[in-house]
Amino acid sequence: MSTFIGIDYPTWWYLIVGGLFSGYAILDGFDLGAGAWHLFFNKEESRRIALNAIGPVWDGNEVWLVIGGGALFAGFPVVYATLFSFMYIPFMLFLAALIFRAVSIEFRSKEPMKWWRQMWDVSYSVSSILLAVLLGIVLGNVLQGIAIGPNYSFQGHWLQFLNPYAIMVGLSTLALCMMHGAIYLTMKTEGRLFAKITILLRNSIVFFITSFGLVSLYTLIYLPHLVERLKSHPAFFIFPALAFLSIANIPRLVAKRRFRIAFLFSSLTVSLLLALVALGLYPTLLVSTVNSAYDITIYNGASSNKSLGIMLLFAAIGAPLVLSYTAFVFYTFRGKVKLDETSY
Repeated sequence: MSTFIGIDYPTWWYLIVGGLFSGYAILDGFDLGAGAWHLFFNKEESRRIALNAIGPVWDGNEVWLVIGGGALFAGFPVVYATLFSFMYIPFMLFLAALIFRAVSIEFRSKEPMKWWRQMWDVSYSVSSILLAVLLGIVLGNVLQGIAIGPNYSFQGHWLQFLNPYAIMVGLSTLALCMMHGAIYLTMKTEGRLFAKITILLRNSIVFFITSFGLVSLYTLIYLPHLVERLKSHPAFFIFPALAFLSIANIPRLVAKRRFRIAFLFSSLTVSLLLALVALGLYPTLLVSTVNSAYDITIYNGASSNKSLGIMLLFAAIGAPLVLSYTAFVFYTFRGKVKLDETSY
């Protein structure tokens, strides 16, 4: 099997896909969190400021989702096909929510009528909440396992994705996004709106820690396959330790009103939690609940070595470009939000 600096191509693509989805979770995570809080702001000016806080960056952040989905399809087509067969309804709902969220952001400011703006406010907030929950539901099902049978065919019920564990992960994902988004909004607002967001932020921290604790407890008790790799490689326990320390540091930084550093630790938390997911599953991508012989791994679910090698070159060229663009946009639109005639 072909390798690059001692790592085989399927593992490289496992890392690339994981990195792209981590980038999406970090960047669009605070967008979704800000949207989830939107209806908590009662004044028109407050809602406009919160919307314009993500206005310059939200569509660029979704580029990471598009690239991540493309990389998954290119690198692991069997996984892409099997996952979409099982999660067809959640993914269609996800796509619809993406559309409604984008339309809500763009259409809200087109008319001055109160009913018009309230309608799009509800659409924007509900779609943001739905997106975060659906992301968690997909992740929960991937962690728990899917009823995969011979020839990688799905053998379960079409509503099987709505199980208790997946819903718990969905709510935990929503809580993380709301905390992440509230921290971001503290960096973009001032005055009375800033004061209100700090209160919401404290509530979101409690929400996240509680929901994450319940998910962790359930995982340790009922999903032992996710911790077997950590047990076999004790050095990997550094990742849950770092994740715990990162989460614990967020309320400390918020109490000290060091919101920029808190945002960095919130982003680090997202990365570390997804790294734990990757470590728990590797080298498996989709666990079969029917028979372990039907598991889809990075080897039996990958494209050919030649294809992976060619695409690895494109990834090496494209990734720095996307990172540079993202950094440029955030640097350009840094600072507090100031409304003008061009604002949403």
